[in-house]
Amino acid sequence: MTVREPCIDVGAAAQLACLIEVSAAKPGNVSPGVSFADTSYLDFLASAAAVGRSLGSASRPLGEIILMAVRDTRQWVSANTNLGIILLLAPIARAATLCRAEHDVRPIDVTKLHRSLSAVLAESTVDDARATYEAIRLASPGGLGTVDSQDVADEPTVTLTAAMQLAADRDGIASEYATDFRATFDVGAVALRAARRAGLDWNDAVVETYLTLLAAYPDSHIARRAGHARAGEVQRAAHAVLDLGGVRSDSGRTAIVALNAGLLDWRNLSNPGTTADITAAAIFVTLLTGGWHASHGGSDATLR
Repeated sequence: MTVREPCIDVGAAAQLACLIEVSAAKPGNVSPGVSFADTSYLDFLASAAAVGRSLGSASRPLGEIILMAVRDTRQWVSANTNLGIILLLAPIARAATLCRAEHDVRPIDVTKLHRSLSAVLAESTVDDARATYEAIRLASPGGLGTVDSQDVADEPTVTLTAAMQLAADRDGIASEYATDFRATFDVGAVALRAARRAGLDWNDAVVETYLTLLAAYPDSHIARRAGHARAGEVQRAAHAVLDLGGVRSDSGRTAIVALNAGLLDWRNLSNPGTTADITAAAIFVTLLTGGWHASHGGSDATLR
């Protein structure tokens, strides 16, 4: 008799993705032993735990999932630790839930997951936008400013995906909605799976994925807070680190330390927060599609 593996726990995978992301020593970000003035590693651990209920109940409308996740996080953390992550993980979680209901197998095929995600984004509604606007106001991210059309302070008149498309040229999270999560699936998840198959442990694989994304796209969080020129400088610096081998060489590791020192300041103006959020989404996709056991040589169920 063939024993079919149980359905993947989407909520647990989301929590684990958040934990793996913040536990990796990514330059310019909070990690074990590295805190910001308003947020600590413990805040991010609490935030990871908080999203399990909402993202594990992803049969709800997309906007409701996002708002629930932000509300649940606010019960534990007063600062904005994970709005970008929630905005990215919520549609992926809903897509995974739909795949699970239809196919009832583990792991989820990555092509089917991506196709399901495209459908989730295409089916978003004005109500989803309304709930998401409320979530954004509750999370109170810094540096948003105002825009002429579909500002989060106003009542939306378009679907969530349409609203994100309007912001895609200035925000990396919104750009993911506008491109069917191209950076997450085609850059981040591909880099992460390749790194794990090459034998890198989770910390190094995540750092390499993060640097790959940072080198591919100027970070919109940096652009919003420190300007587009600074975002371009950081993008080029990440590319230079990879050219030196990144986590795979001594000179690359030395360059990572130098990059980290150059990104940290008391105002966190050069924090590549958007890139970190997309890295978390890439981890989530990788876990949902069987990447926990993707290390070279077979199963490796240990977070090293």
